[in-house]
Amino acid sequence: MVPGRRVLYLVAVAVTAVALATAVGDPAAAEAPIALRGAGATFPAPLYYKWAETFARSRPELRITYDSVGSGDGITRFVAGTVDFGASDAGIPDQEAAKVTRGALLVPGTAGMVALAYNLPGLGGPLRLPRAVYADILLGKIKHWNDPRLKAANPDLKLPDRTIAVVGRLDRSGTTFALTSHLSAVSEAWKSGPGAATLVEWPASAMLARGNEGVASRIKISEGSIGYVEYGFAKRLGLPLAEIENKSGRFVSPSEASGQSALAEATRAAAESARLVLTDPTAADAYPMVTMSWLLLYKQYPDEKTRMALKSFISWGLTEGQALARDLGFLPLPEVVAARGKTALDAIR
Repeated sequence: MVPGRRVLYLVAVAVTAVALATAVGDPAAAEAPIALRGAGATFPAPLYYKWAETFARSRPELRITYDSVGSGDGITRFVAGTVDFGASDAGIPDQEAAKVTRGALLVPGTAGMVALAYNLPGLGGPLRLPRAVYADILLGKIKHWNDPRLKAANPDLKLPDRTIAVVGRLDRSGTTFALTSHLSAVSEAWKSGPGAATLVEWPASAMLARGNEGVASRIKISEGSIGYVEYGFAKRLGLPLAEIENKSGRFVSPSEASGQSALAEATRAAAESARLVLTDPTAADAYPMVTMSWLLLYKQYPDEKTRMALKSFISWGLTEGQALARDLGFLPLPEVVAARGKTALDAIR
C-alpha cells in the first residue's frame, strides 16, 4: 500500500448481506449493490472510513469507498467526475468549481486541529512555541533547537544542540492550506513569502512526505524533527505536541475543549453561513489552528439510486455520524453548522 493512501472496501459485508437476503426471498435486497466512490483529504479520512463502515451496517446494499489521496487530488478527481463525492480541507477554488458541469456543492463534513508534533527525547516537558517562533522555524529562519528564542520560551527544558528538521507535505494538501492560512495571519514574513496555499516551498533541508499519515510517521522515526499533522493522527501515534501561543498570549495544547472554543467563536461570527473563518481565533482558551473539512458534492446526480443513497449517507454523517468524531480526535460540528449543511443537501437534484 502506498503511504498516505488507503481505500476502504465494504464489499464483503454487502455481498454477504445481499446473498443472505436473496436466500430468504427478498427481491429488493437481491438488486445490484449501489456504489458510492469518494476521494480526497487525508485529514478527515479516519472519520470517513468509520462513517462508511457504520452506515453500511444498516444499508447492506451499499458499497462505499474512500481513497485518501489528499485534498488536491480529491479536487482533481471531483472535477473530472470520476468520483461521487470529494473531500477537501481547503474547499474548492472558484476556477475549479466552474469546470464542474453538474454544479459543485460544498458541505461541511467535520472539523479538526492542526498540531505541531515533534521528536525530542529527554526534553523534560512539553515544548512551548510563541507565535513568531513557530513561524520562523517553519520558514527555516530558526535552525537549531537551542536557539536563544526557543530557550527563552522554554527555560526549564533540555533543548539539544542539534539542527531542527522540518517535516512538510509533498502533495497538495488541505492541512497545508489550514496551517499556512494561520501562519499568514500571524506572520508578515510568511504572508509575504510562501503565503496561504495547498502546496508551498519548504526550506531546502526539510523532509517531505505524502499525507497526514506520512508526515506523522516521518516525525515518529526522526529525532530532532518537527512537523504539522492532523491532531488525531498525532494522538494515535503518541507524538508529543507543542503548546502554541494563541492571539490572547496564552500557550494552548490541542484538545476538544480548546478546539471547540475556536469553533464556537467562528460560528457566532459567521451568522447564517456554514463557511467558518478559523485562521486566528481571539478567545483566551482557543487553540489557534482549527480547520473545517469539506465534502464536495455535485448538484446533479443523473442516477436516482446514487443520488438518494448519497444524500442519505451525508445526512446521516451530519447527524448521527458526528458522534463518531470525538473518539478519532476530530471536533463534532456545531449543531447549527451541521444543520446548515443538511439544508444545503436540498440543492441536489
